[in-house]
Amino acid sequence: MNAADKDMREAMAVSGLKRRRTRVARWLGGINWRGAVSVAGFFLLWELLVRTKAPGFEAIPTLSNALEVFWNKYLTSARYWQAWAVSFERVAYGFVVSQMLGIPLGLLMGTRRKFHDLMFPVIEILRPIPPLAWVPISILFWPTNEMSIVFITFIGAFFIIVINVHDGVRSIKKEHLWLAMSLGATPMRIFRQIILPSVIPSIAVGMTLGIAVTWNVVIAAEMIASDVGLGRLTWEGYVSNTATVVLIGMISIGLAGYLSTKLVDWVEKRMMPWRK
Repeated sequence: MNAADKDMREAMAVSGLKRRRTRVARWLGGINWRGAVSVAGFFLLWELLVRTKAPGFEAIPTLSNALEVFWNKYLTSARYWQAWAVSFERVAYGFVVSQMLGIPLGLLMGTRRKFHDLMFPVIEILRPIPPLAWVPISILFWPTNEMSIVFITFIGAFFIIVINVHDGVRSIKKEHLWLAMSLGATPMRIFRQIILPSVIPSIAVGMTLGIAVTWNVVIAAEMIASDVGLGRLTWEGYVSNTATVVLIGMISIGLAGYLSTKLVDWVEKRMMPWRK
């Protein structure tokens, strides 16, 4: 090997190392370090309060104890990961169906005056009813508990997305629509190029709020009418007076909700590329 080839290989190796360092630095730069520190501080404070027997924390297990139980019992438990999968599946079904039905309904209510006058009073009557109040009637109406839980999950996000889309359409300035019509734009073109782009931020807000409510609802529904799921796992820990299991269930629910929110955020960024 001559000197020129050796120098070229060394330059290529240095260049590859620099690229890898750049990727690592970019990844590390994307981490919310303040958030990570605050989460670590929260768990550290929890550990200290329990170990020092602070008032109100005498019967609560430490985080280290909960992690030990999780590592020894739940990490390799098929039922635990099945609970994750089932809860995610229920949330996905309810959330997706709520978007598929809620977005068109909100658009129709916002763009069609007669349809708005017909449907809006019904929506306003049903919207204040808490999703959990639908549990008894859904159990009686749907043939299986699984369909009842998915329906309740759907209800949790449905009214949120309908109202957000409806308000988004109604907030569009009339001057923009009048200007487009004066320039000869067809109703379909106005809808595609003015109304739909204008309402995308409202859809994104409805999705963000809806996914959070969906997890709240599905966990409560699983405690009432299910034999499997993260909500059921938490309830079983409560019934058996096993605080560590309750904590494992609660932390699992928090992580599941966080992952779902991140997924929704990713979808929203694809919906609104101009906000990058």
